[in-house]
Amino acid sequence: MPPILPRRGLILLAPALLLRPGEAGAELPRTPAQMEGPYYPRGIPADADADLRQVAGAASPARGRPLLLEGLVRSADGAALPGAVVEIWQADHEGIYLHPREARQAQRDGGFQGYGRTRADGAGRYAFRTIRPGLYPGRTRHIHLRAHPPGGGPALTTQVYFPDEPGNARDGLLRRLPAESRALLLARLSPTDEGESAAFDVILA
Repeated sequence: MPPILPRRGLILLAPALLLRPGEAGAELPRTPAQMEGPYYPRGIPADADADLRQVAGAASPARGRPLLLEGLVRSADGAALPGAVVEIWQADHEGIYLHPREARQAQRDGGFQGYGRTRADGAGRYAFRTIRPGLYPGRTRHIHLRAHPPGGGPALTTQVYFPDEPGNARDGLLRRLPAESRALLLARLSPTDEGESAAFDVILA
């Protein structure tokens, strides 16, 4: 089963990404950790599934460029991690988060969920229907992501970036990383009929 919410019966087609085994004994580079930021939800919203573009009871879907965020959760030896829980939270198309500290909360898109979570399927795949987040002062576009390994253990908190964003070169959090680490946080983009797909694998320690 792909990582979907049974309540809606939404099928998220997340094609498996081909693994490229390295030399014997070689390990994959771990996904770099980044700060949680100030806008992780104070309370998980009632609608917290993998489809952030449609809020239960909302009159219209989310505004903004549709994005399918998908990838694999793996361990450093390349093994898939079925059952890993993946969370994301992000700004809407105007750069506004679902959080009481947001000064522009009244202007937030009520059709955008703002937060979602899902569980990796038997192949370690996860997928979210969302939008490319809007900009707000001081940061480039990004999506916050947290991955919890199956069976417990420390979660990884990081941020997903877009390789075609001019703001990447000025973003303080991204620039402080060495070049090889920055590359691991850039999603791989491809066009879709609706908008775009962003492939982002998560490698846990």
